[in-house]
Amino acid sequence: MKTKFTQILKKRYCLLFFFSLLLQQTYAQQITITGKVASVTGEPIPFANVLVKDTKTGAVTDFDGRYKITAGANQTLVFSSQGFKTTEVAINNKTTVDAVLAEDAMKLDEIVVVGYGSQQKKDLTGAVSLVKAEEIQKRQVTTVADGLQGLVTGVKVRGGGRPGQEASVEIRGLKNLQNTNPLYVIDGIVTSGNRDFNPNDIESIQVLKDASAAAIYGSRAANGVIIITTKKGKKGPLKIEVSAKSSFTVMPRYDLMGTEEFAKYNNMAYDNAGLPRQNLNMAVDTDWQDAVFKTGMMQDYNASFSGGSENSSFFMSGNYFGNEGTVVGTDFDRISFRVNSSGTKGIFSIGENLAISNAKTDEMSGAPIIDVYRMTPTIPLYDPSNPGGYGYGKQGVADTFGTNPLALADFSNTINQNFRIRGNIWSELKFAPWLKYRFNFGYETSFDSYKYMRKVGNWTLNQPIDPSITNQNKARSETMLFENTLTFKKEFGKHDITVLVGQTFQKDKYDIIYGEKRNLPINSGTGQYYEVLNQGNSPVVGGYINEAALASYLGRIEYNYDNRYLFNAVLRRDGSSRFSDANKWGNFPSLSAGWRVSNESFFKSQFIKDLKLRASYGELGSGNIGNYEYKSFVNNFGQIVLGKDQTLYPSAAQVKLSNEQLRWEKLKQTNFGLDLGVLNNDLRLTADYFIARTEDVLFGFPILLTTGNDGGNPISNAATVENKGFEIELAYSKKINDFSFNASVNFTKINNKLVSLGNGQNENISGNTITRAGMPVGMWYVLQTDGLFQNQQEINNYKNADGKVIMPNAVPGDIRFKDVNGDGQITSADKDIVGSPWPEFEMGFNAGAEYKGFDFSMNWIASHGATVYNGFRSVVDRFDDNSNYRRGIQPWTPENPNTDFPRVTKGSTLNSRGDSDRFLENGDFIRLKYIGFGYNLPETVLKNSGISRVRLSLSAQNIITITKYKGLDPEFTNSNIFERGFDNGAFPNLKTYSFGVDFSF
Repeated sequence: MKTKFTQILKKRYCLLFFFSLLLQQTYAQQITITGKVASVTGEPIPFANVLVKDTKTGAVTDFDGRYKITAGANQTLVFSSQGFKTTEVAINNKTTVDAVLAEDAMKLDEIVVVGYGSQQKKDLTGAVSLVKAEEIQKRQVTTVADGLQGLVTGVKVRGGGRPGQEASVEIRGLKNLQNTNPLYVIDGIVTSGNRDFNPNDIESIQVLKDASAAAIYGSRAANGVIIITTKKGKKGPLKIEVSAKSSFTVMPRYDLMGTEEFAKYNNMAYDNAGLPRQNLNMAVDTDWQDAVFKTGMMQDYNASFSGGSENSSFFMSGNYFGNEGTVVGTDFDRISFRVNSSGTKGIFSIGENLAISNAKTDEMSGAPIIDVYRMTPTIPLYDPSNPGGYGYGKQGVADTFGTNPLALADFSNTINQNFRIRGNIWSELKFAPWLKYRFNFGYETSFDSYKYMRKVGNWTLNQPIDPSITNQNKARSETMLFENTLTFKKEFGKHDITVLVGQTFQKDKYDIIYGEKRNLPINSGTGQYYEVLNQGNSPVVGGYINEAALASYLGRIEYNYDNRYLFNAVLRRDGSSRFSDANKWGNFPSLSAGWRVSNESFFKSQFIKDLKLRASYGELGSGNIGNYEYKSFVNNFGQIVLGKDQTLYPSAAQVKLSNEQLRWEKLKQTNFGLDLGVLNNDLRLTADYFIARTEDVLFGFPILLTTGNDGGNPISNAATVENKGFEIELAYSKKINDFSFNASVNFTKINNKLVSLGNGQNENISGNTITRAGMPVGMWYVLQTDGLFQNQQEINNYKNADGKVIMPNAVPGDIRFKDVNGDGQITSADKDIVGSPWPEFEMGFNAGAEYKGFDFSMNWIASHGATVYNGFRSVVDRFDDNSNYRRGIQPWTPENPNTDFPRVTKGSTLNSRGDSDRFLENGDFIRLKYIGFGYNLPETVLKNSGISRVRLSLSAQNIITITKYKGLDPEFTNSNIFERGFDNGAFPNLKTYSFGVDFSF
């Protein structure tokens, strides 16, 4: 027994000794590891988590992204941080292990601002798109809207290259018949993302596209909402960032004739008309584009300072943006400053966001984009015999309706200056972890200065000599916003409930004074005009004040059960002073729900990592009318002669008809959505289908002036507009060692329809378009061409069913028009709907890659299916008046009958009718909107400089466009909704080449 016990004891000692050696060996392999965690762009990531895999041993990086941890030599470290993909790195006996974290495009735990609060991205039930601020900031843009193009499904942006020009934004198609621009909310202030806002200050952008997402903003959200959050300071030492970007811009050119070719065809046009030729000055060969267009320059300098502690943070920035335009006499300058700060003490928090900017624009005079082809090459730039010394043609020598753009820029100049203060102060009381009260006071004021100066001098033929004039005004706008919200947020087991209730009040005021003087004296010493209003004569003064107010009550309930079932309900009630007491208030509700199928117990797919279905319905309003539309306008400055003695009496007359029945226009929108992530969320799909119907659309349709209306078309609730469409975005990102790659494609298809016009109307004609009930807005309504007459026999044989010759006055080489109604003549009754200005679909493609310190990105946009009207060709191809012509045309002649270009003739409109399909073109295009390269200098180069990061960048915009369109730019804009596809000298997008440097300290 004793022997047996001794044997067992010996075995235990052997086992104990064996495990002791094993533990000693394991302990001997424990090493201390240090390293740095950074993003793919080289930025350190503070507060990143570092965990030894399959253990509870962990560490957190400091402000510089550095960490220190003890682990086994053959173990693996797991690096993670919010907003980045988790990365594993094997130690392999190394004592220094650095990690580069790729940005997680899914970012399911990312906080998304949704209006009066925030949600995690994974809990969204509405159609909300997030835009990376750096995607906008790396482009050379004047406004936020310019940078959104091609980045968001359902968002159409059209801009231009004129200094200070603001792009138009349309979210999910046409919602009304007046204004398509969305609501901007910057740091909780309802405002505008105009040209005096600095895009470099942006931290994040959310685009609320459907009614359920935007319903919290009620009556102002019918066109969608763009929420912008500006940068804030972060915990850590002072951080300094400086960036400088310089760009030069190039104007596209028309292909126009020089003097020799122009004279040939101008003489031909006069000869064909049987008119004596002009006495053209063949010694002159003016290239008006060379004279008017030039290489533009843009400068963008930005500096920011930020930092913070446990209980406070601050961010300050300054920016200068200058744009010397590509057209003579155009310029834009902006200086802006920002201070954002916040602090916390116990249950109390307070903060402010303040931005100050001054923007000055030398506006473009006249329409030089058109005048460079209205003016002929035989007209000199300067002519001392003309008042002012500029050339603009002469009767019998160079007849033209054109304007000398150089003279106009010299003699007629407009300066707009705007000094804006925009900011808010907020405070919060956190009564309990689940209950918070927030007060927000927003204030925005703008001091606007307008100055127009007209000097003595002429710029066009047959122009009377006018005196010098200055017209100036000073205006101030002021907006005050008061908001009170109470938020309850608590988890009860698997139930997560958030309840928001609030009240807001906004008051707007705009007042202006203006004055005018004529016959301004000239300073004999400088030769300059005295522009102050105490000089000159014939004074005119005036002014007015506009005021409006909006009171609102709002509430939202968010419910999340077990991260599987999501529910969101919103109700907002708005009351506006723009409506009469009987129609002042409107209610705007919404409901949305989501089902995270991938979180269900029965869902076992390893391929699909995230799957969510969404559905929503909401109602939004719009009161986008003037402040006093429901009231009558009376002119009390009139006079009337009465009685046998013809005595003059004062009088008053109503000059604008009123409508007391005006009420809110309402948008009702249904949305179905899908969010899908596969391949470890590297491949992501978002799809939405929506139906939007706007009823009681507010619009002023034309009425006869014989009604006594002389103050503009009165507004009424009339039309009904409907949009249907779907959006798809497919994105992929992957990181392999030091190389990372991302690509995304987005597709948007929207069909708009005018359901009814209301007010007993069936159609509305504007220019060459018609808007008819049951069809899209602004369809092309023109005569149809049917080739050219080749001989007199064809003309004689072109008859209607009754044998009547349809075009008896035509001659060979003239255009044959279709007699649609068969009445034997070509009139406006033969016009027909021949095309749509709306694209069938639009697309965007974005791609980027990083390798060590190098990065690359590009953005393509495309549009297909739109038919557009080329205003340029409608002038240079007509020949019935005098303008320049397109180089290389081959008009019909007896010797050249095989052409589609009609014979040229002066003084006849037969071949120059602008109301035909001759000038309609395919508006399809594919454009490389942006391409950029960057390089981050290695840390080894910077380690002794005190600079933590240096990035060099080289980029280009709009450098490749694939299109059949013959105008300057197929990506043009027209603010007239009824003539959306009419290119009437729109300022084109410019080729832009930029070089930038970014420093961080």
